Amino acid sequence: MKYILVTGGVISGVGKGVISSSFGAILKCCGIEVTSIKIDPYINLDAGTFSPYEHGEVYVLDDGGEVDLDLGNYERFLNVTLHRQNNITTGKIYQQVIDRERHGDYLGKTVQVVPHITDAIQEWVEKVAQKPVSESGKTPEVCIIELGGIIGDIESMAFVEAFRQFQFRVKRENFCVAHVSLVPQPRTTGEHKTKPTQSSVRELRGLGLSPDIIVCRSEKPIGLSVKEKISNFCHVAPQQIISIPDLNSVYEVPVFMENHSMAEYLSDRLHLGITPLPPMRKYMKPWIDLGEKMRHLKYEVTVAIVGKYTRLEDSYTSITKALHHAGNKIGYKVNIKFIEASNLEATMLSENPASYHDAWHNLCVCDCVVVPGGFGKRGVEGKIGTCQWCRANNKPFLGICLGFQAAVVEFARNVLKLEDAHSTEVCPDTKYPVVIDMPEHNTGEMGGTMRLGKRATIFKPSATNSKIRRLYGNKDKIDERHRHRYEVNPDYIEQFEKYGMQFVGVDVDQERMEVLELDNHPYYVAVQYHPEYLSRPMNPSPPFMGLILAAKDRLKSYFARGCKLSPREPQSDYYDSEDELNELTVRQLGICSDHEDSSSAYSSSSISSSKIEL
Repeated sequence: MKYILVTGGVISGVGKGVISSSFGAILKCCGIEVTSIKIDPYINLDAGTFSPYEHGEVYVLDDGGEVDLDLGNYERFLNVTLHRQNNITTGKIYQQVIDRERHGDYLGKTVQVVPHITDAIQEWVEKVAQKPVSESGKTPEVCIIELGGIIGDIESMAFVEAFRQFQFRVKRENFCVAHVSLVPQPRTTGEHKTKPTQSSVRELRGLGLSPDIIVCRSEKPIGLSVKEKISNFCHVAPQQIISIPDLNSVYEVPVFMENHSMAEYLSDRLHLGITPLPPMRKYMKPWIDLGEKMRHLKYEVTVAIVGKYTRLEDSYTSITKALHHAGNKIGYKVNIKFIEASNLEATMLSENPASYHDAWHNLCVCDCVVVPGGFGKRGVEGKIGTCQWCRANNKPFLGICLGFQAAVVEFARNVLKLEDAHSTEVCPDTKYPVVIDMPEHNTGEMGGTMRLGKRATIFKPSATNSKIRRLYGNKDKIDERHRHRYEVNPDYIEQFEKYGMQFVGVDVDQERMEVLELDNHPYYVAVQYHPEYLSRPMNPSPPFMGLILAAKDRLKSYFARGCKLSPREPQSDYYDSEDELNELTVRQLGICSDHEDSSSAYSSSSISSSKIEL
């Protein structure tokens, strides 16, 4: 087993997750089986009880693990299925060690950070690294480990010490360290400053880990002189220092990194045996094609996300990614407007009329609407009002989890005339509880008690004309990931369906409603599960595909072609041949067949001027 440890310096959120995912994407293109581990030094057992404002969205895995959003990056980039053990926290390690101590496994010895905690970390990593994560079922050959936070954090000291020991345990030829650091460029001087990176690497080396690769994150590419300076002070060869500026999309990062001979270096450093490599545009073709297509999207679509946590866009990372996946596939650049749900409520008209009118204006000018999940009372009435507006104005709509429940409440109030209808989460004493809790998932404890993970949804035999079923390829059964405690009250189903709200998908026991659609509406779909978790760059989620198609009035023609996009290739508007396309790719990304350093070529391209953060 080979290991790549990715650490961070200067600031958190510098892009370690995308860098780690890109290492994996490059190796997978070379035929190497890859797995990933994310280490979060917090004491929480998992991310399940976090507020989205605290740590971004909570990502859910097939096995129900509630984990850090970086595992979503790993799954999207590598097209793998990870497990809850692929997310290590301080809480998990300490709980394991304490359980062993209570069981008497340490034979009366004093339990200490070294060696007991550090040994537990190493054993966990070795065990998880061997677990297959791809459809092939093969044992991974390379494990990429991302250490959260930055070097110097007191919370991560035990993990750093564990990996200092681990490099000798697995031997140097099987262990590589990549350090991701910010290289700021103050406007007052206009030059890149290397001191923060020098200090970060010095601290890392002082803790016993020497970086083999330094990834410099910056707004603009750094020059050769800056690389040489970092090389002199950080004991790393200039060719092993990679500058990654802000790019158009995170999906351009693997190609950009491989332009610096990353696969060749890792093959030599870790003895992977993947050289000699063919021309880069052959083995990296899927990523080159994706980046090229994204840079030449001719049309645009505007999507409103009406949520409760819109102050932090990371709260809806998977949803925004899923929208972009669908847009890229269809040929549309997706522009997202985040709308705070509470600003749409009537009470806001008197409290802050400017915010109220701005929110409704933004909603009205969008081509389609997504109402995502969430918890608690705040903003629920705004989501319900959004559902009513989309239903009444034939606006393409996708409700997810709480958005699904809000659509049910709105329909009950305004169509069934059950004026006090509500969810028992918000109003426990409601006269018409159309959304109720699932008793087995309301145990009194918050962590890990929801209906979690991949579960089957069965389409009813009567749903032959269902839009959502056709988008899924007319399958009888689908598998999607869940995260909820409340469900539609089955006592009201007959009444809902009598008035046009069809529950076309149910769980395997046919007791819980999973998918609803409205009759006589261009696209009014809501799902109890979270389809965004299984969306991939090359394979978008069907509900999001349907939303974008409906927003541009292309859904009917899509169905007429048997759920196939127009056979006309998007590239045909720009290029006369594949050779011309490849030549432009080489020119724009600075791709060189001999993998020479091309940061100067890249800096003059249109991509480097983008301000999108990793």
